[in-house]
Amino acid sequence: MRKLAIAAAVVGLTALGLGVPATAAQASDTGAQVTGCNNKWPGRNGNVYAWDGLDCQGTLLGSTAGNDSDWNAAGGGFTGVWDRASSVMNAGYTGGNDVVQFWYLAGYGGGYACLSPNEYFADNLSDNHFSNGFVVDNNIRSHKWVTSASCSVWLT
Repeated sequence: MRKLAIAAAVVGLTALGLGVPATAAQASDTGAQVTGCNNKWPGRNGNVYAWDGLDCQGTLLGSTAGNDSDWNAAGGGFTGVWDRASSVMNAGYTGGNDVVQFWYLAGYGGGYACLSPNEYFADNLSDNHFSNGFVVDNNIRSHKWVTSASCSVWLT
């Protein structure tokens, strides 16, 4: 019965143009244990998340629904954690400023890379680059919520 309910939910979400990360759906169908980012997906709760390990593993570095101009300073959801993120998640609400723009420097400078709400998460930042050419892994120092029109470089 549980598999039927999951299948019905996936069909319903797909019909609405929404989806779940493919790995989560596949694991549910096979009965396998889901780990990593798929397992930590909280649904649309308005937050951005970052972890120091690949696949949303290791230490949760922070989460917030707001912007944070300095991941090394207190007050924005991330404190003392710049240069540590190896995976990130966009659980923001869709519509309006629903894209997370991650920046190479504090104060939103030096190059950026964006994470769409439709991508859900980027589980390995080592294969992504900021608009300035630097690797994203262990190099995020600030983030802000923007529209997709503000982005031309995307995390995958």
